Amino acid sequence: MEKENKWEYDYSSLYNNSSDNGGTGYANVGSSGSNAANQYDASGAGGQPPCTPDYKPVPDPGQAPRKRRRISAGRILRTVVSLVLAAAVGFAGGYVGSMVGNNHKLVIQAADRTEQLNDALASSTSTGGDNLTTAQVAALVTPSVVPITTEAVVYSNWSWFGQRQIESGAGSGVIISDDGYILTCAHVVDGADDITVQVDGTDYDATVIGSDSASDVAVLKIDAEGLTPAVVGDSNALTVGEEVMAVGNPLGNLSGTVTNGIVSALNRDVSIQSNDGSILNLSLIQTNASISPGNSGGGLFNMAGELVGIVNAKSDASGAEGLGFAIPINNAIAIAQDLLENGYVSGRPYLGITYISVTDEATAQQLGVSTYGIYIVDVSAGSGAAQAGLEPGDRIVSIDGAEVAARDDVSAIIDQHASGDTISITVARDGQMLTVSATLGEQTPNN
Repeated sequence: MEKENKWEYDYSSLYNNSSDNGGTGYANVGSSGSNAANQYDASGAGGQPPCTPDYKPVPDPGQAPRKRRRISAGRILRTVVSLVLAAAVGFAGGYVGSMVGNNHKLVIQAADRTEQLNDALASSTSTGGDNLTTAQVAALVTPSVVPITTEAVVYSNWSWFGQRQIESGAGSGVIISDDGYILTCAHVVDGADDITVQVDGTDYDATVIGSDSASDVAVLKIDAEGLTPAVVGDSNALTVGEEVMAVGNPLGNLSGTVTNGIVSALNRDVSIQSNDGSILNLSLIQTNASISPGNSGGGLFNMAGELVGIVNAKSDASGAEGLGFAIPINNAIAIAQDLLENGYVSGRPYLGITYISVTDEATAQQLGVSTYGIYIVDVSAGSGAAQAGLEPGDRIVSIDGAEVAARDDVSAIIDQHASGDTISITVARDGQMLTVSATLGEQTPNN
């Protein structure tokens, strides 16, 4: 029996305004499917079955709630993203963006925080001490966290003549360079036609430099100078029980909101079901600092004022309190570096198959098969799967000796590998078992 999802993205797009016709908008964000291959479930209407939200906050007057991603707790079989750290991650440093040739390059450099710390100390009522107080940390870090608003043009497919609507959303971001690079969550900006970042009361048009739905990380750029970048800490050095502070834009209109708490757990594995039915598996920091819709993309800071996480999710379970989540900053920065340098996250494995899950008699009859299981329906030309001789109609029995019983098993096993690895795949074809070796390629925007 499938477990009920009890988690959801801290969805930046919870609130939306529809213009032109005053109708209800549609979610303007989504996420990619498996890195290994595209997935379809023939037992239903395609993708994962919809889940009913347990938490439905009351929207602002005149606004309708946006569709939200859902996540479920539990151990996962794999890690979606290779946790490759930037060379200097772990040092307390600011991040400065610069152009190298035609590519964006994030250059790590030491940050002189003397003036910033003095300002923080002067603005607080603390008598001082070895550790910064919450007031001092708040004064230190809030200039680096900015509100983000988005707009997307949608055409309603249920109303007369497919009327045009403008759907808006809001979230948060963290400045990581003094010349306008901003780190946020992919689900804050995915699908948006227009993105606006506000810094000190000034609105800037933002460009998406790179976005990776699988890790929920995105990098934006605004045309601004002299900004206050966050000082990046080391999420690997966090300990359970350590005090932390979340800063963001809850409800989309309360920018600069500060909440505090502790690190409740580290390396918390959660599975996220997006609107398109794909499943994302992330290893996150758990915190009891108050997290609300609109906090997505904001910062989680330690008591030295260092950025240790990017807030991206909260619990939606009925009766649950203080269950928020953040992407470890070491992971987020590594992804950001790849996005800036390559335009995508390098090294992810790609097999090159599209497969379908046959789990009921009606579907089996429709496809003309007699056995339930995972069937290949398409093989990409030139892929590792094609070179290994896999064909449409093959039923996947096992990969590297591990049984494949559900559609998520394929991606779970493959994502334990890197591009260039060779895996063993056993398939059933024409009543015979066949085992082949396939070399995994690299997932890119073109495959």
